[in-house]
Amino acid sequence: MNAPSPVSDLRNTFQRGTTRPIQWRREQLLGLRRLLRDNEVALTTALHQDLRKSATEALLTEIGVVITEIDHTLTHLRRWLRPRRVRIPIKLHPARATVVREPLGVVLVIAPWNYPLQLVLGPLVGALAAGNTVVLRPSELAPATSRILAELVPRYLDRRAVRVVEGGVEATTSLLGERFDHIFFTGSGRVGRIVLEAAAANLTPVTLELGGKSPVWVDETADLTVAARRIAWGKFVNAGQTCVAPDYVLTTPRARPAVEAALREAITELFGHDPRHSPDYARIVSADHLARLTKFLDDGAVAAGGQVDEHARYFAPTVLTDVDPTSAVMQQEIFGPILPIVEVADVDAAVDFVNDRDKPLALYVFTGSAPVRRRFQRHTSSGAVICGTALLHLAVPELPFGGVGPSGMGAYHGERSIATFSHDKAVLDKPLRPDLTRLIEPPYNRFGRWLVRLLSTMPSTTSHLAATQRWAAPTRKVRDDRQ
Repeated sequence: MNAPSPVSDLRNTFQRGTTRPIQWRREQLLGLRRLLRDNEVALTTALHQDLRKSATEALLTEIGVVITEIDHTLTHLRRWLRPRRVRIPIKLHPARATVVREPLGVVLVIAPWNYPLQLVLGPLVGALAAGNTVVLRPSELAPATSRILAELVPRYLDRRAVRVVEGGVEATTSLLGERFDHIFFTGSGRVGRIVLEAAAANLTPVTLELGGKSPVWVDETADLTVAARRIAWGKFVNAGQTCVAPDYVLTTPRARPAVEAALREAITELFGHDPRHSPDYARIVSADHLARLTKFLDDGAVAAGGQVDEHARYFAPTVLTDVDPTSAVMQQEIFGPILPIVEVADVDAAVDFVNDRDKPLALYVFTGSAPVRRRFQRHTSSGAVICGTALLHLAVPELPFGGVGPSGMGAYHGERSIATFSHDKAVLDKPLRPDLTRLIEPPYNRFGRWLVRLLSTMPSTTSHLAATQRWAAPTRKVRDDRQ
């Protein structure tokens, strides 16, 4: 028999107003912080069991990221939640207009297996700070992390407001049949479409954090030693199982040999001559994923790595060259430790290459040329453009994190998380005296018709009038120049 759904209980908690006081929200965030601090060893052990992550990598990419998000939110929460006054058009005075952020209700967070701690607790920070109740759905492919979360969350957070639901596909399918006020999903585009279709039945808004193929541009003007090390770290951390990992490198035929050599040296510097024995190199999550990755080795020439150990779920940090852009490794998100290098004629060809494909979640640029950096920033579309490093934009709480098009829908981190998990409610307060609106109510006489026409065509504010005048002058000047 299926366990009863927690959604109704969480909705009752929300409707009683339990989660609305800012003090309650702060207590939950502090409780979440204590959960991470008190249980660091247990959490890093679980992550090692699931993905063989080192404790240092777990602290850097999972625990530390969430603590930074909590601390940033605690610092700014009162300001973010403060009602915001907005201007009233002159013709509507006297009145007062305010935007009030209110929580949505019951939120579902569905997390993936690759960062099974960060990607379930990161969205939770925003959902709690915004005053919602939350169902957490950790990934069954990271069972040790799922178990420790199910054990710890009720001990540190309000059980009336936060529930962990474990299980496989059936558990997720059952949850998607419930009515939520927001669904936050991180995972593949294929499953994202399933989530979006299920949400449509209840007109539930959805945030989709997906992925795709995040390109890297490297040219000969970059410091290739530093660039290769940063690319290799961004690519091979967590054995490449990162949604914003560099997916492939674009470079010129002239730069390609040096880039290839620098990447080989960087891999050795980071993980030693045999990464199999490195305590800092993770493993592939499952045999199925390992088999999928192994097939990609046929799509190019192995310039580094390529070793596979099925028993240990080990896949060496690998660089591929002579890659056909139409091959499978260039059509599918790799999500593993394989880095293809693709030659293009120049930066213009690289921009065209990126724009001819789905919009990526991240785009990385390594160059010593400021015009080249601006070229990618202005003439491509992606969730983010990062110059000179990889992955570190996730550690900046004030930068929104999210995709565009097939790489995602919506964003979070920092204040954007509050906006994602809140409704901006419009509030207008107009006094009953003086009753000036009577002048524009029917029946319309001659004066009323004149007044309506006047109010309908006059500028809303004095600042709008000034802006109109500022824009009008250049327009006339251009016309005169053409004459």
